[in-house]
Amino acid sequence: MAKGNKRISIHDLAAELGLSVSTISRALNNASDVSDATKAQVWALAEKLNYQPNSMAASLRSGRSNILGVIVPHINGAFFPAVVHGIERLASQAGFNVMICQSSEEVGREVAHIKALLKAQVDGVLVSMSNTTRDYDHFEQVRRKGIPLVFFDRMPEMPNVCGVVADDYRGAYQLMEHLIGQGCRRIAHLAGPQHLNITYNRHKAYHDALLAHGLPYDEQLVVPLANSREKAGAAAMRQLLDGRIRPDAVFAAYDFAAAGALQVLEERGIRVPQDMALAGFSNEPFTTMVKPQLTSVDQQGERMGEAAVHLFLQLQKRSDTFTGQRIVLKPKLVVRGSSLYGQPAFAAQAINGPPPGL
Repeated sequence: MAKGNKRISIHDLAAELGLSVSTISRALNNASDVSDATKAQVWALAEKLNYQPNSMAASLRSGRSNILGVIVPHINGAFFPAVVHGIERLASQAGFNVMICQSSEEVGREVAHIKALLKAQVDGVLVSMSNTTRDYDHFEQVRRKGIPLVFFDRMPEMPNVCGVVADDYRGAYQLMEHLIGQGCRRIAHLAGPQHLNITYNRHKAYHDALLAHGLPYDEQLVVPLANSREKAGAAAMRQLLDGRIRPDAVFAAYDFAAAGALQVLEERGIRVPQDMALAGFSNEPFTTMVKPQLTSVDQQGERMGEAAVHLFLQLQKRSDTFTGQRIVLKPKLVVRGSSLYGQPAFAAQAINGPPPGL
């Protein structure tokens, strides 16, 4: 009998019971050609010795691991955790375990995670790429192996890729029309990186909405963000306020950047929304906890995760996993007090709903 810290193998069970390895394997898998008595004997010994099956070996034999690999850029905020929640819920119902990796917006870590997932024999890869990713060979490697690859939120410029995205253009355009409808005419934009589909589309909607309503597009009112965090939003807001043109509204590509901008406006005595309207994008939970509450666009994170799993399951059933399919979710504009330009404080407070849970 195996002793000590040695991992118990199927060979140990076979030697202890005087049975063949194949008989032990069939018994553990409840094969019909093994008697109930033999199965009971094998299961009892396996439990006694705390036998754990080698899942890697099993996946090599079956060609399936029942593992779905997921790579997210970060777990800050609520959006990506909401996406992962949707992925895990639906994947679990379909019989898959989920292996989650975080790239921390570093392409090197993203490449390493892809290699690790392939080594783990995952049945599919769901990924939202990092903002530093420019080369896509590691994604092509997944497709070359015939493993279903589905992008969500952030998609690369690759032919025939499959993915789930929110209609960022539509959401940003609706937000711009709302600000213009409030009487704002000098709307600034705190812009995300333009090589990412999500922030490119938000900026394009900003540009197109201005021109469609007869307002000029002025590059002085567009300030690039170093990243999506509060400090970046604060730095961009200071740069904007120190410029030649004072905006009457600011549309930030991210909610956290909008929060940083709000801090700077408070520091400089600029009232929101009386003196300047402000809006973000993502509908993070904190948007209802600041004063005034922040107008934003809800990206439907949990629905995005569920849709990504649905697409993966469809790809699994197809012989050609390289045919591009894209699911586009409709975002939802959530108007709160921060964007009611020129309104007195009590009007802004009136449109704000109670914090979550109340």
